Amino acid sequence: MTAREPHTDTAASTAPSDPAPRPHASAEEVQAARSDTKLAQVLYHDWEAETYDDKWSISYDQRCIDYARGRFDAVAGSEALPYGRALELGCGTGFFLLNLMQSGVAATGSVTDLSPGMVKVALRNAENLGLDVDGRVADAETIPYEDDTFDLVVGHAVLHHIPDVEQSLREVLRVLKPGGRFVFAGEPTTVGNFYARWLGRLTWEATTRTTRLPFLADWRRPQQELDESSRAAALEAVVDLHTFDPTELENIAVAAGADDVQAKTEEFAAALLGWPVRTFEAAVPAEKLGWGWARFAFNGWKSLSWLDENVLHHVVPRGYFYNVMITGTKPDTGAL
Repeated sequence: MTAREPHTDTAASTAPSDPAPRPHASAEEVQAARSDTKLAQVLYHDWEAETYDDKWSISYDQRCIDYARGRFDAVAGSEALPYGRALELGCGTGFFLLNLMQSGVAATGSVTDLSPGMVKVALRNAENLGLDVDGRVADAETIPYEDDTFDLVVGHAVLHHIPDVEQSLREVLRVLKPGGRFVFAGEPTTVGNFYARWLGRLTWEATTRTTRLPFLADWRRPQQELDESSRAAALEAVVDLHTFDPTELENIAVAAGADDVQAKTEEFAAALLGWPVRTFEAAVPAEKLGWGWARFAFNGWKSLSWLDENVLHHVVPRGYFYNVMITGTKPDTGAL
C-alpha cells in the first residue's frame, strides 16, 4: 500500500478549512476549467447548487422518498435495514441520502462533495428536515474519514464525474466497515447517454428557436438566462467524464476489491420522455408550467417506468437502458 495522509473525522457542519462556494463562474474560469476537470466540477456544481433541486424536480417529500428507496431496494434489497451510519459520496444537495434516511435506511449520515456550494445546500436541507448529518468538502478519490467508519456508502449520479472510478471505489471500501455495503444509482449507460444527449439537444434547439416567434415571446426566457444555461451546459460537457457498460462497471467494482457485486439498469421508455421534458422545462419560464404540466410529467414517467420494469426489461438488453445502479460489499475477513 502507498502512504496516505491522515484522515480526520468531522463535526456536524462544514469544517472551517473548507472553501467557500463560488456561485458564478466567469468566462475565463470556464475556459480554464476545460483543461482542469476538478476545477470544472467545482465551478459547475457551485453554479448549480442553489437551483439544482428545482432544475431536477428534487424534493424531500413522499414522492422522492419513494423514488430514492425504490432505487435502493431494486439493487440492494431491504433485508439488512436499518444501517447505522451512512455516507453519501458526491452528495449534491443531499437528495439520495436524505430521502433514504427519511425512509428508515440509516440512522445518521455524512455528506461529501467536491463542490462547497453543494455541501452547503445538503447540510441546510438536512437541518431543515431535522436529520443528524455532518458534511465535508472532499475529493471522492481521497475520502476524509477513517477506515471502517460507515455501515453504508451511497451515491446518486456521481461516479460518472470521478476521474478514477476504481480508486474512488477503493476509498469507499476503505471507509466501510467489514461487511458494509455501497449502493450507487443514477449513472448513465453508454448507449443511454447517446440518445439522451441527442434528445436534449434537439429539444433545446426546437424550443429556443420556436420561442423567437413574436406570438410566443412570453414563452421565451430572457436571453441572459439562456446564455447562462448555455455556459452551464458547456461546463456540463466537461464534468461528465464517463458512461458505463453495466458489465464493465461490475468489473471495475470487483477490481477495486468488492464482493457481492451486482449492476441493474432502469429507464428506457421513461428516459425517452424524461430528457425532452427536463430540457423543455429549462428552456421556458417556470411560471408557464403549472400543476397540470407537473402532473403530466410525473405520471408519464411513472407509467413508462412501469412499462420498462414489467415489459421492456424482458426484451431490451440491459445496456440500452439509461440508468445503471451498482451495489457491492466490503469483504468481511473476520467472518471466514
